[in-house]
Amino acid sequence: MSGTLNKVMLIGHLGDEVKMHYFDDKNCVGRFPLATNETYTNKQTNERVSNTEWHNVVVRNKAAEICEKYLSKGDKVYIEGRIKTRKWTDDKGMERYSTEIQCNDFTFLTNKNEQQPSNNTAPQNPAQASESAKSANDVPLTDDNDDLPF
Repeated sequence: MSGTLNKVMLIGHLGDEVKMHYFDDKNCVGRFPLATNETYTNKQTNERVSNTEWHNVVVRNKAAEICEKYLSKGDKVYIEGRIKTRKWTDDKGMERYSTEIQCNDFTFLTNKNEQQPSNNTAPQNPAQASESAKSANDVPLTDDNDDLPF
């Protein structure tokens, strides 16, 4: 294989609210930290060890606005994107590097209706509704007809 691949898939919890930055030409960027956890048992001490890894996630334009509207700190989300390292200069003139996840697809995994008290006036998340509809369409219809040749 001669090509390369830069693809990241993460499931984690938001560590903070989505921070938005708007530009003059009506474009925007949303940024938020995402925590993923690894838990294992140390074989020597037989104790549970938990490690948290933090990822800087960047979403753009309409996707950023959707994330800002529907995501909040602690929510669980699936993120798909690519790794990008940015080089920038800080206030003291030092060159700094920042590694980010440039998000190009996401799915909200926290059900807002379960989090809130039973209140039917809360709007349903459109991304969850479309995801539910998509997964319902992916379920194969079962046929009791067993005349398949294999």
